[in-house]
Amino acid sequence: MATAAHHGDREIGTAVPRRKPSVLVADDQPHILDALELLLEPEGFRMEKARSPFMVLEALKSGSYDALLIDLNYTRDTTSGKEGLDLLTQIKAHDSQMPVIVMTAWANVEVAVEAMRRGAQDFIQKPWDNARLLSILRTQIDLHHAVRRAQRLEAENRLLRAQNLPELIATAPAMQPVLATIARIGPSDANVLITGEHGTGKEVVAQMLHALSARASRSLVAVNTGALPEGTFESELFGHVKGAFTDARTERIGRFELADGGTLFLDEIANVPMRQQAKLLRVLETGEMERVGSSKTRRVDARLISATNADLRAEVEAGRFRGDLLFRLNTVEIHLPPLRERREDIPPLAAHFLARHVQRYRKQVQGIDSGAVQAMLQHSWPGNVRELDHTIERAVLMARGTQIEAVDLGLSAARVSNQGLEEMSLEAVESILIRKALSRSNGNVSQAAEALGLSRGALYRRMEKYGI
Repeated sequence: MATAAHHGDREIGTAVPRRKPSVLVADDQPHILDALELLLEPEGFRMEKARSPFMVLEALKSGSYDALLIDLNYTRDTTSGKEGLDLLTQIKAHDSQMPVIVMTAWANVEVAVEAMRRGAQDFIQKPWDNARLLSILRTQIDLHHAVRRAQRLEAENRLLRAQNLPELIATAPAMQPVLATIARIGPSDANVLITGEHGTGKEVVAQMLHALSARASRSLVAVNTGALPEGTFESELFGHVKGAFTDARTERIGRFELADGGTLFLDEIANVPMRQQAKLLRVLETGEMERVGSSKTRRVDARLISATNADLRAEVEAGRFRGDLLFRLNTVEIHLPPLRERREDIPPLAAHFLARHVQRYRKQVQGIDSGAVQAMLQHSWPGNVRELDHTIERAVLMARGTQIEAVDLGLSAARVSNQGLEEMSLEAVESILIRKALSRSNGNVSQAAEALGLSRGALYRRMEKYGI
């Protein structure tokens, strides 16, 4: 909604800022600066002076301006405009949207064209016409503010409409702190560590953080580090050049470069080998990396979101994870509670998955009966939300009528009670044993793998196979 403020006898709309617009004026001649100050200050501008390109760049580091008015020549008897053009390029590199008006005593069409090509908004010839100079300044400042306002509104509307956001169903009290943190830090560039048991929805949270950020138009690149063999880890993340190793027949771009300007999501971060942790830390600290087999340093700008179901602090104490890397990863930490601690979300989550799988498989299933809902509410869900998703998918396929019944869910407790071990397949027994091991370890994959005599990687592969 537009608002208005009174300034003297004039009513000013939001196109004009309430505070005095700030203009940085750069010229090597003191009398020029004084003359412009006498013109601008009474007209409601706040003016700052700079005598050289160096002073302009220093002022931009510490100050904020609505427009810049810069001379094109700063050395006596110089008329080429090169100093001003180079300064203009540096200003635009600092802030591409900053309105810059250039001025020179030597009317030169070629220099004017070059200044406009490099991003100048307009061109003033000395001696200037006061009315024209004031008009240009006001127009460019108003336009600049309008563009900035439009960008802010677009960002706010994206948040309000939640366009392209993944659906995070979270009505349980245990999830409210999670939602509040996502809303606060999503628009930032802060590194985030998402913790929680396997299948709690860590990737969905990463997608939400990315969608709420200014990087939403760029890629979200996801990597499951738990599934990467140690030998290919570095190549996957940083890329390699042709001939870097025996199988490197072509050049490869790594995930960090693919995520440049966007977000890199490293799932199961606890699985990164110690030797590779130092290289990951270096990229986070410097923004620099090299492809395997190359000495060329590349700069990358990727926001890092990582996730784990392990206790990284315990891993640090055990000497398996670098403390300085953990410090870099968890600028903000979000902990996702397991599904058994947010049982209020089971019915709406089940309904959400039902709608998705009914559409996918074109089944005439319209709902879930009360017995099936009760069975879901009583189940321990060691595989959390992911297990619920796969359970509903199976139920949609198995359902004989228009309602999903408890027997359609195929939950392990029901299967064991209704069927002897000797009547079950090896896969069914293995699936039950894995669920029980996960339940006993409260979803800790490392502990469950140890109890089952499997490696973490082998257990992950089986969990994926059985939809746990």
